[in-house]
Amino acid sequence: MKKNRIKDSSSSRRSFLKKGAIASSIFIVPRHVLGGVGYLAPSDRLNLAAIGSGGKGASDILNASVKGREKVVALCDVDFSGSAKRSVENFPKAKLYADFREMLDKEKGIDAVTISTPDHVHGPAAKYAMERGKHVYVQKPMTHNIREARMLTQMARDQKIVSQMGNQGDRIRF
Repeated sequence: MKKNRIKDSSSSRRSFLKKGAIASSIFIVPRHVLGGVGYLAPSDRLNLAAIGSGGKGASDILNASVKGREKVVALCDVDFSGSAKRSVENFPKAKLYADFREMLDKEKGIDAVTISTPDHVHGPAAKYAMERGKHVYVQKPMTHNIREARMLTQMARDQKIVSQMGNQGDRIRF
């Protein structure tokens, strides 16, 4: 009697595995079949935000979005009627904020931020974003002093955050 039970259970296990393999193969479909050529799944897009959306910030967030391939979900600037107006026009669905702290606390889906503010805000904004697990692109100068730069470097390592400091200086020629 025990022999039949063992045979039945192994038979049903084998049957279960076979049916499971057939069922799972249905869901393995190339991406282009789902959405056509050039299809980009929502999970393959970054949610970006800009801290400082005017002037250099306008070009930074446009470049970071790869001209619209990545999703810009929020823009932060103190004056959207000035040079940040261009960013609002480029990203009309983005939520607007005057305070980066409020933006980072409310917008939980942000993956990365660009920081293109006046120099004295670079370090504090980068720290605030990194404390919340956001990847950071910050314009130079990144910080006020070396100690702050080392602190942000260590924070990026500890939090496993990708960070970069922009520097659009002239090329050095020898």
